[in-house]
Amino acid sequence: MELSVQSLADLGNMTGRVALITGGAGHIGRAMAAALAEAGADLCLVDRNGEALASARAELHWAAGNVSTHQIDLEREDEREGLVAAVRESHGRIAVLVNNAGFVGDSQLGGWVTDFAGQSMETWRRAMEVNLAAPFHLAQLFAPMLEQNGRGVIINLASIYGLLGPDMRLYEGTKMGNPAAYAASKGGLVQLTRWLSTTLAPRIRVNCITPGGLERGQPESFRSRYVERTPLGRMGREEDFKGAVHFLASDLSAWMTGQNIVVDGGWSAW
Repeated sequence: MELSVQSLADLGNMTGRVALITGGAGHIGRAMAAALAEAGADLCLVDRNGEALASARAELHWAAGNVSTHQIDLEREDEREGLVAAVRESHGRIAVLVNNAGFVGDSQLGGWVTDFAGQSMETWRRAMEVNLAAPFHLAQLFAPMLEQNGRGVIINLASIYGLLGPDMRLYEGTKMGNPAAYAASKGGLVQLTRWLSTTLAPRIRVNCITPGGLERGQPESFRSRYVERTPLGRMGREEDFKGAVHFLASDLSAWMTGQNIVVDGGWSAW
């Protein structure tokens, strides 16, 4: 019997598939959107920042497929529910759901970047809502669409701090920190990936990408400590995630589910 093997080009071709990316106007979100557009996918970009969404859409002017934008606040359950009708109107369906949006806060948010005793229940709940409850809820809401063609895909974006404890020495002398709620919610997302992968199989595959630290203009003291701790000798860049999201979204990974791809420059290999 003659063996039939599809080409890499065919396996990676996403023409005719629609990918919804939450946090689609952010740094990683834009890079992932560009990767999937290059593979031929149509895009639904979801974010709470309307101006950033318009900018992201303008950057994708070259995309052959349809690109729609949807401004919602993922902290709100009703707005998540309303997204289903909006996507059905703009595209009719989706084949890929990328849960990329994350609650990361900043140094100005009270009860967030502070010592353990000062971390508030309000910020804990907000982080859990965006980082864990929203991916669960969106998977639940969009599962009927994803199941339609028998090869739906969900990709969750976690963090190395969902796998590892923080080295707080990295932050000494800076206003940066590492809140417990961020780590707990991202760790929960890795386990939610495994749970969804078995319960939604075989019609929906569910995998996870775990990023390491990205360069974001952090203080030089933090950056130098982080780089020294990273085997590949630098912090991450947006383009470092394009290959992983294309691989998991396309048929290149057709026999993979429940897995976590760690893209961290070797940080977790020590």
